[in-house]
Amino acid sequence: MENVTEIDHPVVKRYLSILRNKKTETAPFRRAMSTIGTILAYQALTDLPMKTYDVETPIQTTTGYEPSSEVFVIPILRAGLSLVDGIISFMPDAKVGHIGVYRDEQTHEPVNYYHNFPGGLKGAYTLVVDPMLATGGSGSHAIKFLKENGADNIKFVSLISAPEGIERLQKDHPDVPIITASIDEKLNENAFIVPGLGDAGDRYFGTL
Repeated sequence: MENVTEIDHPVVKRYLSILRNKKTETAPFRRAMSTIGTILAYQALTDLPMKTYDVETPIQTTTGYEPSSEVFVIPILRAGLSLVDGIISFMPDAKVGHIGVYRDEQTHEPVNYYHNFPGGLKGAYTLVVDPMLATGGSGSHAIKFLKENGADNIKFVSLISAPEGIERLQKDHPDVPIITASIDEKLNENAFIVPGLGDAGDRYFGTL
């Protein structure tokens, strides 16, 4: 799939298996989400623009590197919060905003109920985060909203993606790369990802 990166790594497969297992309890589920969040951040930031400066080591001067643009992490509430700890452990000076979108259970279409993100979206390196890319409606809605507020360099980061959701994002936002740990088989009749892992938010927050 064009503009989609599926991470093929044995450690990711291990932690995905923990997350998929319906017997996994809340604490190990959270640890696995954090670990994969860090790996997703590593992949998503491989082309982060950098600038150089001089660093004095105990031996001599050498070249140091730091980001030349700000990094914003925008989780889609509430499930998107499950990946934030892992991402900011890898990029601790990233700024974190929030956008609240829920899926109407009847229409499966997104409804925006909250947003709060830093100013200066234009030119920033923005990661939109949602663990489950299912229909793509919430993700597309969030990206559109961020673009309307100035964001012009966006990547979508998900744990598990359905082909239907990928197709929707590529149709609506062909300029937005997708980073995911797994592309699963399909959506079922209730718009849940198969095989998936159930409701990521409920499992992470212990609200099953």
